[in-house]
Amino acid sequence: MPLVAEDLGIITDEVRALRDKFNLPGMKILQFAFDSGPDNPYLPHNYVEHCVVYTGTHDNNTSLGWFQEIPEHVRYSVCEYLQATPHEMPWPLIEAAFKSRARWAIVPMQDVLTLDGKHRMNVPGVETGNWHWRFEWSQLPPGLNDKLRHFCHSYGRV
Repeated sequence: MPLVAEDLGIITDEVRALRDKFNLPGMKILQFAFDSGPDNPYLPHNYVEHCVVYTGTHDNNTSLGWFQEIPEHVRYSVCEYLQATPHEMPWPLIEAAFKSRARWAIVPMQDVLTLDGKHRMNVPGVETGNWHWRFEWSQLPPGLNDKLRHFCHSYGRV
């Protein structure tokens, strides 16, 4: 069974050793990439191939909700790094995941649908109101499959 090491938070040498001993891919979360300098391990140019990149996880805000809530100077850094404008979000983040060196790219459906923070899946530590979001086929905009297919073909993820 394929496994992924949830190597998030405080990562010690022991955590790295255990992940590497069992040859498990680690996690890279793009929403964690823009709060420090160019050495941030979550920035795509710092990835190793043996990892899984996510725009965000079930415990994060949607990427659009996250982008709307981060401080203006961080939004500027995100747009500068991705060579994007704010109104394009979250698609530049999604494209960054697809074109990264990471072997696997996972994008939550809320990000694919460009949904804001009202569609967040889970808020850790909050007892109620979680896990209520549901996908409906009527939410798919025309051309979405073509856009995803283009990313998959362009960045070798077919």
